[in-house]
Amino acid sequence: MKAEISDFLAYLASEKGLSKNTLASYGRDLSGFLRFLAERKIGAAKWGKGHVLDYIDELRQRGFSSATLARNISSIRGFSGYQVLSALRADDPAEDLQTPKIWQRLPKALPLEEIKKVLESGKGVRARFRERDSAMIELMYSSGLRVSELVGLKTADLNAGAGFVRVTGKGMRERVVPVSERTMKKLKLYMSGPREACLKGRSHSDYVFLTSRGGPMTRQRFWQALKFYARAAGVSISPHVLRHSFATHMLEGGADLRSLQKMLGHSDIATTQIYTKVSLERARKVYKEHHPRA
Repeated sequence: MKAEISDFLAYLASEKGLSKNTLASYGRDLSGFLRFLAERKIGAAKWGKGHVLDYIDELRQRGFSSATLARNISSIRGFSGYQVLSALRADDPAEDLQTPKIWQRLPKALPLEEIKKVLESGKGVRARFRERDSAMIELMYSSGLRVSELVGLKTADLNAGAGFVRVTGKGMRERVVPVSERTMKKLKLYMSGPREACLKGRSHSDYVFLTSRGGPMTRQRFWQALKFYARAAGVSISPHVLRHSFATHMLEGGADLRSLQKMLGHSDIATTQIYTKVSLERARKVYKEHHPRA
């Protein structure tokens, strides 16, 4: 499983933009779990939820803090999801594992003004690449897609007339996500010219978003592009933050949890419920800042 862990850490670096220290922590956590499984002769695709619980219990008996236990659960859960996403296993045994501090870890969401700054930045970038990148950022924010879903989007998945995209998410589960008129206009603009230029004379490509060489866009390349526009706008952002912003703004606008769960592709509504606390925290902050007797 060492090679899988290395690939997972590379995935976290490119998609989540995690720091070297955080990646090192993930690596230590997963290496410890790997040793635990090896001692019991359990294969990479054979471990289950019970093995994780046994491992966490062992760490608890060895005196590790609740914060360390929570981090190990989070590391294993992330790796488990990556195995499913990469088709290394069909089930996700750690998907519903809860960490002791899960309700204290609020996802970061950017104000709409900062997202607009990112979308409006990038002066000097060649038009075809800027229109591609702008369409990708707009689509991710307006529909809450994961990076892997965004770069994996195919032309057959777009339904401009009905205003939605068909997305294949974790566990190869398909869902239909609505797309705003503004975003669909950007997609049409990109598809009508810049995308053809990226094809460089090739007759066809199944993928919507293409690199300068005509191949499918990668997670790493999108992360680099987003970081460039964010830096130009003076905003700190990542693909994960864009997705969080979508979810938080949807709830603040009155969306119900079940609808948001379907749009995000969460298999468990408990994962979606964390955003209700984000909205509550924001409401408290606004109240304290603006109410005369707060």
